[in-house]
Amino acid sequence: MADLSTLARPYAKAAFDYANENGVVTEWENFLFIAGKIVDDKSFSTWLENPAITAEHKSAALVELYDSQVAGDSDSAFKQLLGESKGSRYGDSMSYPKVSPALKNFIKQLSQQERLALLPEVYEHYRHHKAISLKQLDAYVTSAYPLSDTQRETIQKSLAASLNASVVIHESVDASLLAGATIKVGDKVIDDSMRGKLQQLKTQLTA
Repeated sequence: MADLSTLARPYAKAAFDYANENGVVTEWENFLFIAGKIVDDKSFSTWLENPAITAEHKSAALVELYDSQVAGDSDSAFKQLLGESKGSRYGDSMSYPKVSPALKNFIKQLSQQERLALLPEVYEHYRHHKAISLKQLDAYVTSAYPLSDTQRETIQKSLAASLNASVVIHESVDASLLAGATIKVGDKVIDDSMRGKLQQLKTQLTA
């Protein structure tokens, strides 16, 4: 069976294409972010797996949660979380529109096809499509040691040239890599770590 990321791709593309053509990219992105967090919750995911609950009821529950907790007038943890994802410390003071009929229909179709569990991956692919349209990509660099300014600049310029886009570097350190680094952009991963090279050598020796 295909992994969740692969299954989510066509849904994310369809969602972004519609949102981009109709000028509602941010509204759809906000909903997908919160919906992804909701279905990731263990109790809610267990509820989604209940065959006694209809697909329509499941999609309606997601929409109702968003409309009441995010689009509503009162403060909420979801609204604060969304605000923080946008880089704002005051997310609960911002205003968000309710779920549109088109977005409701999209979620209803996901539910009917038993694909609501894909929402976290749909959100990530959606963001990737948005970044490409803006010619801006996120590169996640994990290195054995903190990057120097020179290394960071070299990686950023190299990626920008090869991808023909501006690149935002997100850094993390993992000492288990031993040396070198891994770079993830979208679904593509470049493994130039010592650990990765040792694994490749092991695979070759045991082939």
